[in-house]
Amino acid sequence: MTHVVADISVSLDGFVTGPGAGPDNGLGDGAEGLHAWVFSGDDVDRAVLEEATVATGAVVMGRHLFDVIDGPHGWNDEVGYGAGHAAKPAFFVVTSSEPESVRLADSHDFTFVLDGPAAAVEQARSVAGDKDVYVMGGGEVVRGCLDAGVVDRLSLHVSPLVLGAGTSLFEGSVPRTLVQREVRVSPHAVHVTYDVQR
Repeated sequence: MTHVVADISVSLDGFVTGPGAGPDNGLGDGAEGLHAWVFSGDDVDRAVLEEATVATGAVVMGRHLFDVIDGPHGWNDEVGYGAGHAAKPAFFVVTSSEPESVRLADSHDFTFVLDGPAAAVEQARSVAGDKDVYVMGGGEVVRGCLDAGVVDRLSLHVSPLVLGAGTSLFEGSVPRTLVQREVRVSPHAVHVTYDVQR
């Protein structure tokens, strides 16, 4: 059965980017540590990353994140979805307009969805097969999917980092109660998975 998993790295104080995030500064100022776990080589971190990558049948992301990964400093032959695993599931980008060009068009399958995050999840489910749909960010898309009630699980990778400002993951979210499923700890992150009650 396909599950929809919102999966994102977050600082201890709830930010998914630092201030000044943009296409040429994807994580924002001082926020490189948010993804330290992805490249750490730690056994726990590697297992978390590999399990999620293998389980992914399709991915939903926002336009800001797309602009980062498709930009000149974004994904390449060595690093893509799943970091070193560089998997290539179908990607559904929530946006208000399609980009004029896509640098990764020859190597990745991008569909641009103009009807919001819930519609992107629905399209992603239709191609995921027996694998899961991962909502990888940014914060606005994760929040939108949670608020639309289309997320089954929330997977947070909590970095031991206090940013003080940036893109908040939960500001303005619909209040909800989660059920904790799993906690795994490495020196670089606390990996917490919750079931989302609908």
